[in-house]
Amino acid sequence: MDLDDLLGPKPIVVDLRSENRWDAIDEIINHLVVGQKINAENREAIAKSVKHRESSMSTGIGFGIGFPHASTDLVPNVIAAVGRSQKGVQFDALDGKPVHLVLLFLVPAGEFHKHLNTLANIAKLLHRDDFRDGFWRRFL
Repeated sequence: MDLDDLLGPKPIVVDLRSENRWDAIDEIINHLVVGQKINAENREAIAKSVKHRESSMSTGIGFGIGFPHASTDLVPNVIAAVGRSQKGVQFDALDGKPVHLVLLFLVPAGEFHKHLNTLANIAKLLHRDDFRDGFWRRFL
């Protein structure tokens, strides 16, 4: 599985207005509810799961990219969305810089370990200049 498999042919892209990672996560999850990708009654539990994971260590990997994710039994398959911000979101990133792309992934609880390697591989790709340049153009 690669990034295109996770995002799909028509990725969900949210123009973020949030200024911090917690609000950005809520904003993307709310967009997933509106788009009927997750059930409205599961919104709070899913947000709590993502924020719990994020509070253990920021997924702001640097290069203007945040990668929040969580494993939950409230989704039947992998759900992904991209939030983009022109002004940047404070994400407590490794390089201390604002994040302009937030890649949020929700993974079914029973499949998290299988997808963890995929997420790690994507994070490695995002550290490559050539890949990142093409990736940025796709969403910004």
